[in-house]
Amino acid sequence: MVTTEAAGGGCCPTMDLLRSEPMQLVQLIIPIESSRHAISYLGDLGLFQFKDLNAEKSPFQRTYATQIKRCGEMARRLRFFNEQMKKAGLSPSTRSMISNDIDLDNLEVKLGELEADLLEINANNEQLQRTYSELLEYKLVLQKAGEFFNSAQSTAAALQRELEVQHSMERSIDSPLLLEQEMTTDLSKHVKLGSVSGLVPREKSMAFERILFRATRGNVFLKQAVVNDRVVDPVSGEKVEKNVFIIFYSGERAKNKILKICEAFGANRYPFTDDLGKQFQMINEVSGKLSELKTTIDAGLLHRSSLLQTIGHQYEQWNLLVKKEKSIYHTLNMLSIDVSRMCLVAEGWCPVYASNQIQNTLQRASLDSNSQLGAIFQVLHTKEPPPTYFRTNKFTSAFQEIVDAYGVAKYQEANPGVYTIITFPFLFAVMFGDWGHGICLLLASLYFIIRERKFSSQKLGDIVEMTFGGRYIIMMMALFSIYTGLIYNEFFSVPFELFGKSAYGCRDPSCRDATTVGLTKVRDTYPFGVDPKWHGSRSELPFLNSLKMKMSILLGVAQMNLGIVLSYFNAKFFADKLNIWYQFVPQMIFLNSLFGYLSLLIIVKWCTGSQADLYHVMIYMFLSPTDDLGENQLFWGQRFLQILLLLSALVAVPWMLFPKPYFLKKQHEERHQGQSYALLHSGEDPLDEEHHPSLHGHEEFEFTEVFVHQLIHTIEFVLGAVSNTASYLRLWALSLAHSELSSVFYDKVLLLAWGYNNVIILIIGIIVFICATVGVLLVMETLSAFLHALRLHWVEFQNKFYEGSGYKFYPFSFALLSEEDE
Repeated sequence: MVTTEAAGGGCCPTMDLLRSEPMQLVQLIIPIESSRHAISYLGDLGLFQFKDLNAEKSPFQRTYATQIKRCGEMARRLRFFNEQMKKAGLSPSTRSMISNDIDLDNLEVKLGELEADLLEINANNEQLQRTYSELLEYKLVLQKAGEFFNSAQSTAAALQRELEVQHSMERSIDSPLLLEQEMTTDLSKHVKLGSVSGLVPREKSMAFERILFRATRGNVFLKQAVVNDRVVDPVSGEKVEKNVFIIFYSGERAKNKILKICEAFGANRYPFTDDLGKQFQMINEVSGKLSELKTTIDAGLLHRSSLLQTIGHQYEQWNLLVKKEKSIYHTLNMLSIDVSRMCLVAEGWCPVYASNQIQNTLQRASLDSNSQLGAIFQVLHTKEPPPTYFRTNKFTSAFQEIVDAYGVAKYQEANPGVYTIITFPFLFAVMFGDWGHGICLLLASLYFIIRERKFSSQKLGDIVEMTFGGRYIIMMMALFSIYTGLIYNEFFSVPFELFGKSAYGCRDPSCRDATTVGLTKVRDTYPFGVDPKWHGSRSELPFLNSLKMKMSILLGVAQMNLGIVLSYFNAKFFADKLNIWYQFVPQMIFLNSLFGYLSLLIIVKWCTGSQADLYHVMIYMFLSPTDDLGENQLFWGQRFLQILLLLSALVAVPWMLFPKPYFLKKQHEERHQGQSYALLHSGEDPLDEEHHPSLHGHEEFEFTEVFVHQLIHTIEFVLGAVSNTASYLRLWALSLAHSELSSVFYDKVLLLAWGYNNVIILIIGIIVFICATVGVLLVMETLSAFLHALRLHWVEFQNKFYEGSGYKFYPFSFALLSEEDE
């Protein structure tokens, strides 16, 4: 537990976790010239929670809206830089050089220049990449279409030679379109065909061909060639599978239709000539341009990478500075401006012990800003409930989070977190008792604890982060599990004679099968925990069931009594005598008259070795309390004590129900009579508000409402005393389930595999045993026991005294900025 400074400058330190820190509402009057320094230094201190004094104003109507807009713009630029660094595979340097002379105005100019440079580089790079992709596609078109023309010309030449040999005068309808020399000498009948070439996405190629055929009624000739590798599309920048196409057509109308279809299908068109010489020349030119563009693009990327590395070295420092400035101006917008005095007025909560620190901080801000006036610190008196603040460390914070998940403690209410540090891992261990499994959990928690500095600086996954946050809880659960495992004498369900030899032995030397013949006590009682001979015997399950069930009731009654005792300390701390006499006393009487008596019977039976039936005793205590107990009598005067306790429990119910509403009504009438001649605008009685906040602001006392509330509370406690005690039997049930599962895995997996005398089967058995132990017992059973222990604390323990109606203390602190999302 963190050692505290004396509250209010006294000599005696207060207990950190039992009661929340004493808080005070403070007003700060800060000169405008030193306001920014003052807020900045208070953010470094992290002990002042500001109240918003301009809640009626919108964010755009506040004084420092312009500065916040500037910081927001700088934050946008930094986010842009971060995105660019992620795309480039770079990460911001965590070892940035800290320079104290950095200024927000200079930073704003620098960020603007860097953004402009980066945007220009990106735009140029995108344009160059697009041009490069277009030239690359153009080169593919030239190559594939050139291959088509070459094959067509070679085919035509072969046909021409064949015709010349045959001396045939008949014109062939299969003559190719692109013969270099026409078969006829009549140039007037020559038809010139146009062509369109380009690339089309492969997934659209079939539809593209079909639409072309239908739109031109088949009056085109389409040739496609598959491109083996993916091609970067100039428009989208993504790699796409494409086909090179060339379309021959006749007529202007056909050309217009083809162009529209190409545009609709996203086909990129490129010019092409049927002249072989020009084809080679164009390919050479395109190849030269591609090599030049590649060099230019590489140089641009190198320049961009160096610029991003320069930004990365200072990114964390700039980001933190912008966050700090933005939070400072957000806080300044919560302050009220006194124009006549040229100062800012702030109100907020702070711990009492921090008064001197805050005053020293304000004085330092005045000196650093060369202000002629100092800030004024004055405490305000208010009826508003203060926030709840516990000073925790990395060990206690996880346990406090368990309590806060149920509800934040009311101001200076008794905090269950103090007891949760011990009771939570202990109740977990009662259900999880096995010192072998406990050692495994301890090793896992120690791994996170030893490397906590490394893990705390990394971004972890959800499950790992949750486990790392609860590493000290897991460590405590593991230690208590080792302790209870030694009591249960279970190491992966195997008993050991760690503290001496067993007290039991065979009846005669020839006895071997002790599980069937029976055992007799031959030595002194086993000194610590369960005797190892109980394991594997016929009476193991009845004995352990009886032991764990009775132990669960004892632990449950003890913890519920602790909760009721804490309600007494709450009532005493808040000087509420009604809750002491008409809530604490009857609750203690009722609970202990029934279940405290049952706990007493269990202890007496253990000490005396009696064979009395406790079920019979408790049932007939209600059905026929005056009957003779006979063989179920454990001590002299038991029947008289049972009658007395039964009458006490019956008296405690109306004691809880009736007096408190009547006394509350009487107190209200007395206060109302004493205030009948008070001023109309006088405040409410502070005692009335402190003890009975539900009555605050009501002119008349609603007796019916208070009585119904008390009736519900009484019924809830009476029924809850029974159900909560029964709920603690989950300790017995889960402990039994854990023990039996562990025994099944050991007997039916490990020993079964060992019995085959085969190395392969043994290895498989060991692997299955390890997987079952880790997956079921160390993960699922741990989570199950954790949740049941959580329920026992939230419902059975905390509902006896804990209201949990407070709100957390959230100071203005720069240390919390790194935990917040943008």
